[in-house]
Amino acid sequence: MTGASVGTGPESGARSLVVGVGARRGAPGDVVFALIEAVLSGAGLDAADVLEVATVDAKGDEPGIVGAAARLGVPVRTHPAGALAAVRVPHPSGAVGAAVGTPSVAEAAALIEADELVVPKTRAPGGKAAGRGMATCAVARRLPAVAGTFEVSGRKTSTSPVTGGSRPFTMAAMNPPTRNIESAGPDLRHHGDAEVRGENLTDLAVNVRTHTPPEWLRERIAASLTSLAAYPDGSSARAAVAGRHGLPVERVLLTAGAAEAFVLIARALPARCPVVVHPQFTEPEAALRAAGHGVGRVLLRAEDGFRLDPEAVPEEADLVVIGNPTNPTSVLHPAALLERLARPGRTLVVDEAFMDVVPGEREALCDRTDVPGLVVLRSLTKTWGLAGLRIGYVLAAPETVALLSEAQPLWPVSSPALAAAEACMEPRALVEAAEAADRITVDRAHLLAGLAEFSEVEVVEAARGPFVLVRLERAAEVRERLRLLGFAARRGDTFPGLGPQWLRLAVRDRATTNRFLQALDQAVQALPARSGR
Repeated sequence: MTGASVGTGPESGARSLVVGVGARRGAPGDVVFALIEAVLSGAGLDAADVLEVATVDAKGDEPGIVGAAARLGVPVRTHPAGALAAVRVPHPSGAVGAAVGTPSVAEAAALIEADELVVPKTRAPGGKAAGRGMATCAVARRLPAVAGTFEVSGRKTSTSPVTGGSRPFTMAAMNPPTRNIESAGPDLRHHGDAEVRGENLTDLAVNVRTHTPPEWLRERIAASLTSLAAYPDGSSARAAVAGRHGLPVERVLLTAGAAEAFVLIARALPARCPVVVHPQFTEPEAALRAAGHGVGRVLLRAEDGFRLDPEAVPEEADLVVIGNPTNPTSVLHPAALLERLARPGRTLVVDEAFMDVVPGEREALCDRTDVPGLVVLRSLTKTWGLAGLRIGYVLAAPETVALLSEAQPLWPVSSPALAAAEACMEPRALVEAAEAADRITVDRAHLLAGLAEFSEVEVVEAARGPFVLVRLERAAEVRERLRLLGFAARRGDTFPGLGPQWLRLAVRDRATTNRFLQALDQAVQALPARSGR
């Protein structure tokens, strides 16, 4: 769940106000309470309407905040700095962002679980003795539910009979209501290739395996060019995919990469309350929003190792999207845990784009036919270096495949892509992919061992993908210095649930990793010390 409660409070009833509070270490409870009381009174608001006091995780145990909430008779709700950083606020502060990881604790904490800002960020009044500058406060209001509620990341969000979807969990006061309000903050359309496009950099930002496609695959693709005058016929490639997974061909749909599959799912499958489990690949949410859906988010926590808690997914969610292993966290969720998300009436979309990098593909669900509503996505672009060719596939119940197929244009996959798909299903290709997975496992261990030497770097444990997620202070500055030293790393702040202190690093061979670790050491050591801290 997103937040932790301190103490107990009354049931929500008609209470609708969320008070966001930021406070310096040691701020007295009297100062914080007086600030909240003054802000409420000045805006003509009743303290009896306050539902909770909200703040950042790092401030959740501040006696001043806890004490003020206790005097109001409400709980304290805390949120990760990365989640708050994703909330667009009217009064951001660079100093606050640098200190705690989000540019406005008070406004972001108020808005993340509410719908409209009622009182913007206000500082404690009076002179130094009165505590001026020791605390900030903002107030937001939760709008009443329109047609029922469901729990997302520790909060309740309403479903709308007008849109058929959920009201997004973040909403800045400056954004007027629309049919489909875009969540404030992360750029969902930012992808790793933007970090290296047009630059002569060693690429640690994109997860495509290096030195691919192999020569034999290039030859198969080149041979298909002689048939370009004919319309593509995907029957042979479709049968090859079905045979590789031991499934009936009716359960297979070939797509122009996994990205097309997300668009088809968003447009063709019914969804009243879609939910995306974050942090993860952002294209599923972007596709759902582009199709007019409101999208709920379940934010997994760094404190929990970004591991899935099935209970955090709302019962009413009828379409759930999750990656396994997840991009960018590199966490491999147990198949048994994912199965707990499945139920009649719900579509469970599991993005297994990186599963072939996991030795033995343990925890894969791709060949399962007994899990209700299961839709598994696979991509051939990562392991085989075919990002420019666009080829992937969907594995699902025949009726689901039929719905998705009807939404596709004619001949959606080109003849060269079909030739590549068929070739990548052959026994020798599967052997080569398994060997590549073993090499990546060894190379990833080497990268993790090197990163462990940096006291400034925190790595998400149990990485199982061809990339690792790391957290370090001033990551944006480190990333820019790495660029000057010839290396591109993937920024993490465009993933919902992360913030500017995160970077994703692709696993490369030992020689490349050694050069990168030397550059990282230079980048970290070259950061100037901050004053006033």
